[in-house]
Amino acid sequence: MSNVTVIGAQWGDEGKGKIIDWLSNRADMVVRFQGGNNAGHTIVVGDKTYKLSLLPSGVVQGKRSIIGNGVVVDPWSLLEEIAKVGAAGLTVTPDILVLAENATLVLPLHRELDALREEASSQKIGTTKRGIGPTYEDKVGRRAIRAIDLKDFASLPAKIDRLLAHHNVLRKGFGATEVDAGALLNQLKEIAPKIVPFLGSSWRELDAARKAGKRILFEGAQAVLLDIDHGTYPFVTSSNTVAGQAAAGAGVSPRAIGTVLGIVKSYTTRVGEGPFPTELKDATGEKLGERGHEFGTVTGRKRRCGWFDAVLVRQTCVTGGVDGICLTKLDVLDGFDEIKVCTGYQLDGQTLDYLPADANLQARLTPVYETLEGWKETTRGARSWAQLPANAIKYVRRVEELIGTPVSLLSTSPDRDDTITVQDPFVDR
Repeated sequence: MSNVTVIGAQWGDEGKGKIIDWLSNRADMVVRFQGGNNAGHTIVVGDKTYKLSLLPSGVVQGKRSIIGNGVVVDPWSLLEEIAKVGAAGLTVTPDILVLAENATLVLPLHRELDALREEASSQKIGTTKRGIGPTYEDKVGRRAIRAIDLKDFASLPAKIDRLLAHHNVLRKGFGATEVDAGALLNQLKEIAPKIVPFLGSSWRELDAARKAGKRILFEGAQAVLLDIDHGTYPFVTSSNTVAGQAAAGAGVSPRAIGTVLGIVKSYTTRVGEGPFPTELKDATGEKLGERGHEFGTVTGRKRRCGWFDAVLVRQTCVTGGVDGICLTKLDVLDGFDEIKVCTGYQLDGQTLDYLPADANLQARLTPVYETLEGWKETTRGARSWAQLPANAIKYVRRVEELIGTPVSLLSTSPDRDDTITVQDPFVDR
């Protein structure tokens, strides 16, 4: 099997966009399988930077790109994104992009409910307020509007009525104005001609590609620690972000997802609320953030920063189904006299080698650190092991030992070509 699935193995923002772009150059097709426009990938190609949210990274390479049924799609945001990359020189047409006809649509009322809940809550989740959670709720509740519904205006009014029977009760409780069914129908009728040309049976196309022996790259959003089941609940996203979701979210056999590559930052960051055992609220944390330009691609929010947490990554490699990792942003650690790595947690006098599921316990963990010698030389732009300082190599090897998973790729800058290949995910098994 020559397919590859890419997922984040921390709290997101690990540099998946660059690696997916690098891999998509050698893939025939790229598939996004979960999440929505609450996620963001940044891709740097020469002097151009592309910031993608809904579009699979394959569009940058002109590869056939599929938005799978596991994704919740804001059609207005999708069109804005297509226009934005078009202004940067990338033309996205139905020849390039397919939107699964059974994908669920994010509507304005979902965004509004997301904001109403977050603003009213005394315990902030840190949602992006893009309506992702409420849309997944409607999908599970069997009242959602799907992309295929834009082809059937005769049935839309009844589906809208069913949806609003739920939402208008909620809005009344928040003191918000009820949604007018006729107005929503008109919005959908207006946007339908622009979306319908992209619709297709994604599972059939993927099945044909598999039978033809084509290489498929499955692109995950967010990361395992934000998974609705395996993340730091309730401070998580509303979808499954583990590799297993690639099968359900694209409509393929679990055997078809191929090698699973987990993207891991050489230190740890997190956007928004929730536990973070190795967070550094000091000058070192500020230094990591400044050197790593740690601001969210989608929200622009400042990321919290801390030392590498091997306990977390060892756990996400298991729950996420990771075969090998890509270690990114190694260059951010250049110049540190010493670098710390979390190897365990202290909790009430006990040492733990895993992250407990209880959020209250997670918030009380104290990290146990191992200190490694840093390096003064630069790793930025290195494209071979020979260009890396000895202590940087020792750091990478120690990370491998602690997480129990090999390093397949090493990224030393945002540039596409600044990548060291240890094992080719498409070939080496």
